[in-house]
Formats: sequence, structure tokens, C-alpha cells
Amino acid sequence: MSEESDMEKAIKETSILEEYNINWTQKLGAGISGPVRVCVKKSTQERFALKILLDRPKARNEIALALQHCHLLNIAHRDLKPENLLFKDNSLDAPVKLCDFGFAKIDQGDLMTPQFTPYYVAPQVLEAQRRHQKEKSGIIPTSPTPYTYNKSCDLWSLGVIIYVMLCGYPPFYSKHHSRTIPKDMRRKIMTGSFEFPEEEWSQISEMAKDVVRKLLKVKPEERLTIEGVLDHPWLNSTEALDNVLPSAQLMMDKAVVAGIQQAHAEQLANMRIQDLKVSLKPLHSVNNPILRKRKLLGTKPKDGVYIHDHENGAEDSNVALEKLRDVIAQCILPQAGKGENEDEKLNEVMQEAWKYNRECKLLRDTLQSFSWNGRGFTDKVDRLKLAEIVKQVIEEQTTSHESQ
Repeated sequence: MSEESDMEKAIKETSILEEYNINWTQKLGAGISGPVRVCVKKSTQERFALKILLDRPKARNEIALALQHCHLLNIAHRDLKPENLLFKDNSLDAPVKLCDFGFAKIDQGDLMTPQFTPYYVAPQVLEAQRRHQKEKSGIIPTSPTPYTYNKSCDLWSLGVIIYVMLCGYPPFYSKHHSRTIPKDMRRKIMTGSFEFPEEEWSQISEMAKDVVRKLLKVKPEERLTIEGVLDHPWLNSTEALDNVLPSAQLMMDKAVVAGIQQAHAEQLANMRIQDLKVSLKPLHSVNNPILRKRKLLGTKPKDGVYIHDHENGAEDSNVALEKLRDVIAQCILPQAGKGENEDEKLNEVMQEAWKYNRECKLLRDTLQSFSWNGRGFTDKVDRLKLAEIVKQVIEEQTTSHESQ
């Protein structure tokens, strides 16, 4: 090989701008490792395509660096996922920001709450959920030393994110949609069972696969630390293959994305509902209108026996109030049986209410003002006005009964 050719193949130490004019406004394409632009050699005016590799070591490490910052402050994020990684702006060189610290907590050795998003949850968090549910249900006794996990759950989630970004789908998933994590998916996570399918992973480097394997270790002590991630050769390599990753195409599938978003939303909704301790009142102290009516009128079960509340000594008063409520219901939502009209039904319920409330002066005066003849209304009735006055009657009667 001649000395001249050796010189041509030597690494240039001068700026490319000394020999070429680069058109920074025209982009021929966007490669995986940087944009491709038009450049012209000054000495010959020949046009070339120039592939630009962004010299930003942090660009490939920004997610890990953000997580390292959290962990140095002893903060567990607990909800790492692609949806919580945002570009600062639309530029090619935009930095990535970590967001949504709604589940974040300082790790003082007491992380117990099963906060997570499906697909990205670590085995230890699922175990915390399992024990929490069993203790709550009384299946197992509450342990004096509760099960805890630590901030290494974020490293597992980081491994899932890398897997998804490389191939377009999560390493742990189920073919059966469910409001909770399906059993087969839970089993895969708990055992760390995942694969690198040849179709999508044949063009992905072994170094990338090595990072994923070391992050998706079931035992936290065997999992890479955030410092181990930052020191890994894959994140520090200066070479970037021009492989076309399948992730972009899969992530454009709206049906796939919608299914993932639905599963996330359902799981988050379940987690954000507070645990409510429900205590049932004795029937004799229940003030629910439906139950009260059934107690007073009797509900006939299949065995033909009527159920009555014998501890309630104010049945007549309650029936009187119930009849008044029937009038309000008929005024607001008129109902009529077969062969009768709404006016006839109103007269019927009003007769019942009058029969139980004859001593009420307000009701008596009201009926007189509405042209009540003892069996029905002789003039057209303003139903909303009647309902409002009957409501006042109920309030008056209720106050009277409580004071006795």
C-alpha cells in the first residue's frame, strides 16, 4: 500500500469544516445514530452524503443518569415506564427528562405498598401485593415484620424499558386481557421467564441483550445496580449499528398501544382506590329508604314468610312518611298502571298519604288550596309545586317525631 493511500486512511485530526461545506438546513434522512446531511467538498465541488454522529456521551445514558440521581438521594421512583420519559423539546438533540413522581418514596427499608404499572413491575413488588392481599383477607396472619422491597425495583423496570425500546413489545405479557395482571403473566415475572425472539432480536447486539439479562434478574442482589448500568460497555460504546429496529413499527400499531394503555389505566385505577373498611349496620338501625319500605311493607321470600323489623316501634309514622314520598315520586316521575292515567294514579297515592297524615295541618291546608275533595283533585295540579310542599310536610313530620 502506498504512502499516499496510508495517509488517506489515517484518522483526520482537522475539522471537517476546513474541507467541506455542510448544508445544515437540508437533511437527507435520520439514521438511528444521527442525521444524514448534504456536504460539498471545497476543492472539487463534489457532493457527498454526510452521516453525523452526535458526540454526546450522555445522550445514551440520560435515563440511567436521571435514575442514578434519584437513587443517590435514596428515592425509589416506583413507576418507571416509557410514558414517564419525555423529550424537553422537538429538536434532534433534545434531552430526555424523567417525570411523574406520584409513586416515588424515600427508601428507608420500609417500601411495602404495591405501587406499580403492569408490564414494568418487579417480582418483589408483586410479592408485596400478594402478601398484602392475603393479610387483608385473613388468609395469612399479619406479620410483625412486614415484607419490604427496595429501590432495585426501578432497575427491573429499566430493563423492561430497554427491552421494549429495542423490539417494540414487553418481555412479560399475557394473551388474555384482564383487569388485573393475569396469572400467566404474573408467573413469568415472578420467575423471570422471557425470551429474545429471533425475528426481532437477530439484529440486536449481544451487549444490549446482556444489559437486559442482568437487569431482569429475579433476585435483587443479582440485579445490576444503577452504577453497573452506567459502567456497562453497551452504554459506553462509541459505535452504533445502523440496524432498523422493529420497535418503531410495532409502536405505531394503534391497537397494540391502546391495549397497553387500557391495561395501565385499569391497574392504576385499582391501586388509587383506597382500601375502605365496610361495616354493616344492624337492620333495625338502617335508615335506607328502600330497606325501610321493605321492612314496613314486608318482603316475601321464596319460603312465603314475611320479614318485619319488630324492634322498630314507629312503624305507623314511617309508613306515613313513606306515603308522602310516594306522592313526591308520582309528581316528579309520573307512573300509571294498565287502564289508568297519571291523574288517577296521583289521586290514588294522595288518598293513601292523606289517610296516614290527617293530623298534619300543613298537608290539610295544601290539599284545600289544590281543590282536593277527599277523593281526588278537581282542578289541574301543579305537580312540582305540590311535590315541594309535600317535601316540607315530610320535614315537619320528621322533626316532630324526633322531638317526641
